[in-house]
Amino acid sequence: MEKVNVSEKLSMIHKYWDPHVAEELNGQQVKLVKFKGEFNWHHHENEDELFYVVKGSFDMHLQEKVVTIKEGEFIIIPCGVEHKPVANEEVEVMLFEPASTLNTGNTVNERTVTDLKRI
Repeated sequence: MEKVNVSEKLSMIHKYWDPHVAEELNGQQVKLVKFKGEFNWHHHENEDELFYVVKGSFDMHLQEKVVTIKEGEFIIIPCGVEHKPVANEEVEVMLFEPASTLNTGNTVNERTVTDLKRI
């Protein structure tokens, strides 16, 4: 049982859209990621995702609306819901999701990360 300094762990990430595993619990992973720019539309067949903004803000595009998530806020995307994160400036995010969750969901492209690094 060791404490985790989130800011310290995020300072180790230098590439956007490259999630890293910080810890695991009950089949869930706590992932840290930085992103900037626009991701691809996707959904997850079997997993819900929680996006918690540690620093900055981003827009979560959904089919029917856009939701801005600011520092200290989170959004849960239920399984099956099409979504696309967009960040005009760098944002630092903590994700809570099942270990089986692929970052690009139902799509595979150049941003798909299958072998997540642990930090």
